[in-house]
Amino acid sequence: MKTKHILLGLSLGLLGGFTACDVTDLDPKDSITDNSYWNTVSDLENYAKGFYMNLTGKGLRSDGSENLDDLNALDERSDDRLVASPDQWLFNEWVIPSEANFDSKWYWNNIRNLNYFMTRYQRVNATESEVNPVVAVIRFFRAFDYFDKIKTFGDVPWYEKDLTTADIDELYKARDDRDFVLGKIIEDLEFAIEWLPEKSAAEVGALHKDAARTFLARVCLHYGTYKKYHNVSTSPTSQELLQKAATLAKEVMDSGLYDIVQGSDAGANQSAFADYPLYYANQFTQEDLTTNKECILARVFEADVLTHNLARSGGVGLSKDFAESFLCKDGLPIANSSEYKGDETLDDEMANRDPRMYQIIDSKYRPYTVKSNGLRVVNSGIDDKKEFSPSEEPGTNVHSAPGLTGTATGYSPIKLVSASQSQQDAVKTSSYDWFVFRYAEILLIYAEAKCELGECTQAVLDETINKLRDRVEMKHLTVSPVADLNPVDYGYSITPLLYEIRRERRIELALEGFRYDDIMRWNAMKLFENPKTYLGMRVTDKVKALYQPEVFEGSTARDLIEYNGKTYIRMYSGKSLNEAGRKWTGNDKRLYYPIPTSQITLSASHGSLLKQNPGWE
Repeated sequence: MKTKHILLGLSLGLLGGFTACDVTDLDPKDSITDNSYWNTVSDLENYAKGFYMNLTGKGLRSDGSENLDDLNALDERSDDRLVASPDQWLFNEWVIPSEANFDSKWYWNNIRNLNYFMTRYQRVNATESEVNPVVAVIRFFRAFDYFDKIKTFGDVPWYEKDLTTADIDELYKARDDRDFVLGKIIEDLEFAIEWLPEKSAAEVGALHKDAARTFLARVCLHYGTYKKYHNVSTSPTSQELLQKAATLAKEVMDSGLYDIVQGSDAGANQSAFADYPLYYANQFTQEDLTTNKECILARVFEADVLTHNLARSGGVGLSKDFAESFLCKDGLPIANSSEYKGDETLDDEMANRDPRMYQIIDSKYRPYTVKSNGLRVVNSGIDDKKEFSPSEEPGTNVHSAPGLTGTATGYSPIKLVSASQSQQDAVKTSSYDWFVFRYAEILLIYAEAKCELGECTQAVLDETINKLRDRVEMKHLTVSPVADLNPVDYGYSITPLLYEIRRERRIELALEGFRYDDIMRWNAMKLFENPKTYLGMRVTDKVKALYQPEVFEGSTARDLIEYNGKTYIRMYSGKSLNEAGRKWTGNDKRLYYPIPTSQITLSASHGSLLKQNPGWE
């Protein structure tokens, strides 16, 4: 059983005591008085621990609570994962929110709580070496929050103190330039790298130098590529940011502390079929990630203390486009490979493919259910299959068709989903740990940054992309890969090498919350125009034979559509395959969120310095 050292109850209570609703709600609701609290380094440490809530999913809800269900919504706004109803943002149907709150993203509680610390911590009579490691935690989380804000809104007001009613000029000031805020984010993270402990000296689940390096590398890669593909020439330049991303990633790589794990299924409640190991998937269903060498930083959970819903369900469905993105085992795209057997059935489609495919998408190989007696039943919980009688003897299970009640598209996401019956039955009670920073991301950052800099050698690929491929026994990537004969359309041309590095990132980090940000930073919204991003599996007579008639016939039948001479499951029946809402203009307003109307109105009464984002006026 894992031992947690991050104090959960006390830290959550402290944040509840020092919370304000938004930047204009200025009176802390004190459960612990301000004057009595800031006395010792322990006071500082306990206050800082409350911010570890931000490392889960999408962070804090408007009531200050941890929204663990948000973990199940990772990558819902992308070309990978499809939800039950059309995403209003992707279909350009978003309505400007009226109020500033968590859902509108114009939410400042967290920043104020962080700055509340920054204006008070010096009351503690202690040395710099005692205090600064705690300040480093606060500054990390301030950078963490502000990074999300500049991705969301572009220019935002930068605050370094908790505001009061006397701070009229600050309260109603114009937004600061995004590059200015980016510089402040970098400053905060560099301070964190300097003062946080080494990983070996950090408490379980606590921040350390390599966590800060990883996050700063992520920030620099994001804006290094954003500036390149959006033609932004301001300082820091794209080149400078990409070089910094590569340098930081290499520092983590050279530490020797981390590796890509190809371990046993011990602790994952998963037992692989013969010749179908789960060396990739089993990393995401671990009770304890704190000793896993692939884990740079884990968000720790503990039964009856802090739990989540992640191991129970993987979401509505994955897209046809995502399914087609997996290479064949020979390392070639499906359009190029003689190993591709076509998609007349799901079994055909998944044959001879990158093994990560069957570890991300439901198939005959998993998920199976591990009963309380330890026996396995394959797909035993799927209720729309024909009559099967699977054996409970390991290795002799009969496979049923992937369930279409559990997924709208036929491609059911199973990454992060446990095979344990108890976990499948769990409702917000799973204590599996969550990767905050995973070593695979560092390798992908380094490979992409070096490629963008024109410095990607075979040696770079061998210590990055090919380590990921070695885990799943995939053929190595070379510096001169064969160009995909049926490439996805980025809206511009890139080299075959960069194309394959981006593909690797899409596959390896699938359903971990990266895809939308990747598309935006690459200025690759053209990807959303592909009809296969909102189509499901191909439906043939062989597929229909696997299911009961009502799945494809009658009032409850799945919506089907013809596309390029083939029949597919169709999502969003009210939308055309050439949907105008999925098309992005060169300066599309969706590059940034709108500011809530209430904030624009409030600003109007104080000089109108806060301006709406372009296109939302």
